[in-house]
Amino acid sequence: MTLNNYRYITVEGPIGVGKTSLAKQLADHLGGSLLLESPEENPFLEKFYDDIPRYALSTQLFFLFQRANQVQNLKQTDLFSKVTICDFLLEKDPLFARLTLSDEEHRLYQQIYDHFQPLAPDPDLVIYLQASPDTLIQRVNRHRSHYEKNISESYLWKLSDSYTQFFHQYEKAPVMIVNSDNLNFVDHPNDFSLLVERINQMRSSREYFNYNL
Repeated sequence: MTLNNYRYITVEGPIGVGKTSLAKQLADHLGGSLLLESPEENPFLEKFYDDIPRYALSTQLFFLFQRANQVQNLKQTDLFSKVTICDFLLEKDPLFARLTLSDEEHRLYQQIYDHFQPLAPDPDLVIYLQASPDTLIQRVNRHRSHYEKNISESYLWKLSDSYTQFFHQYEKAPVMIVNSDNLNFVDHPNDFSLLVERINQMRSSREYFNYNL
């Protein structure tokens, strides 16, 4: 199965790894439609990075409702008419909740999440972008937006580890795990071509693309 045969592709990874940029490139390459997170619409996000315990629940619930509404539209769309590229996986949402919420808040969140989760269709392919915490820190510092100005290095380390654990157990769709430490899909077109080639060569439900300079 080649890249052109997939109808619903999700690009995932922690903050700073470049998932939105890659999703846009894939959409341009395939002539597909984009479904992107909109963190700038979350009124709690900037406060969250400044005071995580206080604003974690409100931030998380806003994102959950936002993402659930977005993927719900996919259920009503003919996914076979045009490929859709998404830069988030709804199933990953509890990862952030476990990382930031108190036990009581997490129980409340889980009840709400359980109500929305079945609305999300499973992707045909997940591209999981990895990068070392040091690389993530460098990229966030280089490109951080106003709402990311207070992200701590310790939070990025914990987030990176949580993503690793999540995708170690994820089995609902084929996964291409990409080590992006030495890849720059935006500035180096050949890197993108290499990724497309590796996806086209996938023969199992979990494969790795580890590019060494």
